[in-house]
Amino acid sequence: MLSPQLFHNIFGAAFFLLLCCAQGKPPGIPPLPSFVRLPEYDEGFIPGFLPLVDNEMEDFIRQLEHQISRLAGVLSLEKMITASGGKLFATNGEKADFQTTLKKCKEVGGSIATPRNPGENDAILYFVKKFNAYAYLGIKESLIPSNFQFLDGTQLSYTNWHLSEPSGKGEEACVEMYTDGTWNDKKCNQNRLIVCQF
Repeated sequence: MLSPQLFHNIFGAAFFLLLCCAQGKPPGIPPLPSFVRLPEYDEGFIPGFLPLVDNEMEDFIRQLEHQISRLAGVLSLEKMITASGGKLFATNGEKADFQTTLKKCKEVGGSIATPRNPGENDAILYFVKKFNAYAYLGIKESLIPSNFQFLDGTQLSYTNWHLSEPSGKGEEACVEMYTDGTWNDKKCNQNRLIVCQF
């Protein structure tokens, strides 16, 4: 059985990728086969509460967990998700500037990929290499030039700066990952690979 955290991470990544894959499809495309439909409601149900008994709810949760597990397997085979340190990282191959990346990740229930150790850095690097494109990270310059921090304002506990970086001296507030996994400070208006974490 999946842990609640892993279940939430896989569900968020799956939702992100399904939304991205659904864009541009013509109307009338039928829903994906084998997905669980919610049970029909009786006229006397209270909105917001599923009228299921415990056994039916448990069956429904088991079916949903099974489908999410299958979807996670498919996405892994398609190399659209990677995992490290309890986090899932996902991309759809699109590129955007830093603000748009933040927005897109938030829209799907995630956040911009933020490596906090070498394993997480490698998980993001996988996509950077696969798409041969640099990716923004969830790290920005603080009010002090050349002093970088996580987006929540905490100091970096792990870094992987490229030789002689950061070098922007207040001119480059965002951080990108190179195709060798090292980091570079960069202006935030460039289009980079969108990688989200869940």
